[in-house]
Amino acid sequence: MHAHPDDESINNGVTMARYAAEGAHVTLVTCTRGEEGEVIPPELAHLAPDRDDALGPYRVGELADAMAALGVADHRFLGGAGRYRDSGMRGAPQNDRPGAFWAAPLDEAAAPLVAVVREVRPQVLVTYDPDGGYGHPDHIQAHRVAMRAAELAADGAFRPDLGAPCAIEKIYWNCSPRSEVEKGFAALRAAGRSFPGIAAVDDVPGVVADGEVTAEIAGEAAHRAAKTAAMRAHATQIAVDGPFFALSNDLGQPLFGTEYYRLVQGTAAPAADGREHDLFAGLSEGPTGAHLTDGHQEAGA
Repeated sequence: MHAHPDDESINNGVTMARYAAEGAHVTLVTCTRGEEGEVIPPELAHLAPDRDDALGPYRVGELADAMAALGVADHRFLGGAGRYRDSGMRGAPQNDRPGAFWAAPLDEAAAPLVAVVREVRPQVLVTYDPDGGYGHPDHIQAHRVAMRAAELAADGAFRPDLGAPCAIEKIYWNCSPRSEVEKGFAALRAAGRSFPGIAAVDDVPGVVADGEVTAEIAGEAAHRAAKTAAMRAHATQIAVDGPFFALSNDLGQPLFGTEYYRLVQGTAAPAADGREHDLFAGLSEGPTGAHLTDGHQEAGA
């Protein structure tokens, strides 16, 4: 569950590519088309909301290319493409405009996600923390909608017309362990990349103390390459330079090949190092229907 196109590739690109390659059914739900984003390439500046206001449809195409890079076939916009509009940054007048995602009543916005959950019947849900990672209104709302939809999807009394109840077994929030973020920025400084500046550690969404991290997904080289390709597909929003990237502020950040999570609902099944290395660890069946033993899929899954 993500707020805008590009959020999924930055936060979960390796994870999505890994599970898609393993045959899991990966579903991405994006809440808005990202109409209020700033545009990096000068030749596409006319797409901006204060000019042609055509960025949303363009970013739909970028997202399709990113999903192709990650191998994810099932992507949906919450309530359909354009149902909810990007709300802009916190305090912007766009926060309260008609159709803005931030202004949508919670249960109304949760209902279409309930329908997706009851159709797909996922074992695992990944979303943001209550602050949305960094305080963007749409990210906060995405967290609220995801958590509320998970609750409502399991309630047989809520909208039976949306399908049979489904209880999600494990819910994770995206996060970034401080020590790994600091290492990434040290590598960026040492590399001397050509970005005009370097972002601060706390500019990375969801930075937490290392002890709060419960799961880490380290993909193979192919999964990391898929993430990089997916981020490059979001060219209006992201500039990629090797193992680093920048958003429209031109401040360099590390591009992480390992992704981290906090388990907030369900039972953890950690490995010997204290962290899970499979979001399906401990479930009776894996994402492809394979039975799990000690948190790992049996051979042939």
